[in-house]
Amino acid sequence: MKNISANDISSIKDVKKIGADTHQIIQYLLIDSRKLIFPSGTLFFAIKTSSNDGHLYIDELYQKGVRMFVVSVLPDISHYADATFFITTDVVGILQSLAAQHRKQFSYPVIAITGSNGKTIVKEWLYHLLQPFANIVRSPRSFNSQLGVPLSIWQMGPQHQMAVIEAGISEKGEMSKLSDVIQPTVGLLTNLGAAHAEGFASDVEKLEEKAKLFASVKQLIYCKDHSHIDKYIRDHPFFAKDKQLISWGLDSSADILLKKIQQLSHSTLLNVEYHGKVFVLEIPFVDRIAIENAMHCFALILALKLDLASIERMKDLPSLSMRLEMKEGQHQSILINDSYNADLTGVISALEFLSEQKPGVQKTAILSDVSGISSYPEKTYAALAAFMHAKKIQSVYAVGSQFETYASFFMVEKIQLAVFKSTDDLIAHLHPIFFKDQVVLIKGARNYQFERIGQLLERKIHKTRLEVNLSIINQNFKHHQSLLKPSTKIMAMVKAFSYGAGSFEIANLLQQNGVDYIAVAYVDEGVELRKAGIHLPIMIMNSEVDGFSSLVEYDLEPEVFSLEHARKLDVFLRKEGIQHFPVHLKIDTGMHRLGLDKNQVNQYIQEFASSSFVVQSVFTHLIASGDAEHDMITQQQLDLFENLSAKIQSISDRPIIRHASNSAAIHRHPQAEYEMVRLGIGLYGVIASPTEHLSITEAVELKTTIAQIRRVKKGESVGYGRGTILKKDTNVATIRIGYADGFPRSLGNGKGTVLVRGKLFPTIGNVCMDMTMLNLGDDDQIQIDEEVLVFGPAHSIKKIAQQANTIPYEIMTGISGRVPRVYLSE
Repeated sequence: MKNISANDISSIKDVKKIGADTHQIIQYLLIDSRKLIFPSGTLFFAIKTSSNDGHLYIDELYQKGVRMFVVSVLPDISHYADATFFITTDVVGILQSLAAQHRKQFSYPVIAITGSNGKTIVKEWLYHLLQPFANIVRSPRSFNSQLGVPLSIWQMGPQHQMAVIEAGISEKGEMSKLSDVIQPTVGLLTNLGAAHAEGFASDVEKLEEKAKLFASVKQLIYCKDHSHIDKYIRDHPFFAKDKQLISWGLDSSADILLKKIQQLSHSTLLNVEYHGKVFVLEIPFVDRIAIENAMHCFALILALKLDLASIERMKDLPSLSMRLEMKEGQHQSILINDSYNADLTGVISALEFLSEQKPGVQKTAILSDVSGISSYPEKTYAALAAFMHAKKIQSVYAVGSQFETYASFFMVEKIQLAVFKSTDDLIAHLHPIFFKDQVVLIKGARNYQFERIGQLLERKIHKTRLEVNLSIINQNFKHHQSLLKPSTKIMAMVKAFSYGAGSFEIANLLQQNGVDYIAVAYVDEGVELRKAGIHLPIMIMNSEVDGFSSLVEYDLEPEVFSLEHARKLDVFLRKEGIQHFPVHLKIDTGMHRLGLDKNQVNQYIQEFASSSFVVQSVFTHLIASGDAEHDMITQQQLDLFENLSAKIQSISDRPIIRHASNSAAIHRHPQAEYEMVRLGIGLYGVIASPTEHLSITEAVELKTTIAQIRRVKKGESVGYGRGTILKKDTNVATIRIGYADGFPRSLGNGKGTVLVRGKLFPTIGNVCMDMTMLNLGDDDQIQIDEEVLVFGPAHSIKKIAQQANTIPYEIMTGISGRVPRVYLSE
């Protein structure tokens, strides 16, 4: 294999080299300064995005030893005497070109997977099935983007025998770039769904874009039962040339025929025929999606004529969450469970995530040996120890011989290290009290079975839980940010326990991703956020006199909503000798709840032209921004707001921020953007604008499980008050959620529905305090302890709110504090 050096970059079109002349070998590609491991041999790509700029981190990386940079803006090179800069107008393009150059060195099979859903699962299942028989390199996690794919390809080496790479797109023009980087020999198209629909005019356009990935493949695998995909592939001359098309499905004309599906209680038997030979596969899942993903894997094994012994491993296909889970542990600890893999990229990402949680609280990592580093283990562990020291991770419990061999590196960095020969040895030693008041990362390769450690340390609670996907919240935040001018600030509303999702966790995420302001309802909420390490400006929407001292002590900025409130605050501040204290002035333009009306604004100007506080922002509440029927009223509110805010500005010698837009207005009323917007429930993918397509995803799922199933006779009643009398024999399931958990009592007696195995079932009888009953009808396949989705993307909270004759806000904020919040991150 040819080593790629810095000089090879100069040969790429439209790149100019400036600075030190270097022949340094490029070993590592870096796009996130926080993920630096080995400064020597690292090439940093200074990428500009709508929310960040990689050029800001050049100085920091130079101080740490990085000497090669790809930039679009040249810094003052006099500060970087021995650094080399490669200037280009397309930094991402150079990253992709370099990866494509690296890819050309290898002739082994490269499998490219794309589709709307299932890419990562299929990739990981293929790795599970084939890794005992071949040395496989694969995309880390969901590295399938314009940045993730080249980083994945860069991992390819001469020691590997196969590569499995996933590719994802969100708009036209992206897939050709990924195809040039991957240069696949085998293609697999999972399906075509609604994901990223906003980037394409039609499903056909999306399919055409995805098909560009397969320009150079020799074989293409797909499901024939997706008729629109099959028709496109069969009719398109692009696929007829030099490609072997291999389809599978229930359709009798499929190359690989799925003859029979037999669902057992906890597994499924698949009867499959190929070239006259019959195979019986068992997979440990019963849902349709898992069957499809498993069949994609089986079809690829047959198409590539791989070792059929791998098929036996299908009965052990792992259930993959594909994401970090953050949940409560025993003794006030927080657990980050990532017992999924232990490749170096994944370990660094997980440690970074650990370091960002609960500033000031002790951090501990429970790790297995790092996988895939056989060629440079000593260097890896030295850098890993230094990285953990820099991230203030104080102690490590480790399993594996590598940690034992390189323990001295952790001693040098003053990290407490305890090494065990096996997971059993570690579990025998552990006790939950060891981790009292700590944040603990559990990160290990799947064969170490670290999920057992999570079970040992988790807080023992009932099985109802609210899952909050931090990655989706971040995506929703970025989407809303993309709708605004670059100069527009965002205030995130984390009041009411962040709409029930958890204030600190959401505030911490937003702080990391560049939100400008945070707003909470009461002073004590702001105080808790400050104590937890949130340093962003925080607006307090309801402050009382007895909380004024805390405003000052914790640097919190109150909303001033009445003349009397302003007077009390002014008296307090003057008494304390405090001047220029920041406040936010609320104007009532139609809500008639809190705020100064037109006459009071005039009085405020006369009375507070000179005061002990300064107005940071002036704002109002729109009463119906999500409803087109009331757009005229919305505009009247905005006209009045502009008039009154101009009067407030006239008495200030500094610019005052104006904000009126809530989540719905960000989408529907761009004229209300002003200098800042307030983003609330839109962060969670819920906006009261049912007639418009929104490119956001619901980020919160309320789940529970089935406690009991019984057959109830005709004429019998179910629940308190005999609210339902059965008209026929019926299977009734009792689920572990009731009105004390936040499941509204109004959803009883068939008014509400929940999702089990992808099917909706209505309630039956009245909702109880801790339990609710479901009408399963004659369905006898559902089992005790099966998961029940109360609401989430597959069963929208909007639907639940409609059934309960209320609004999503009430449903979300009504979820009881006894329901544990589990935080997930991709």
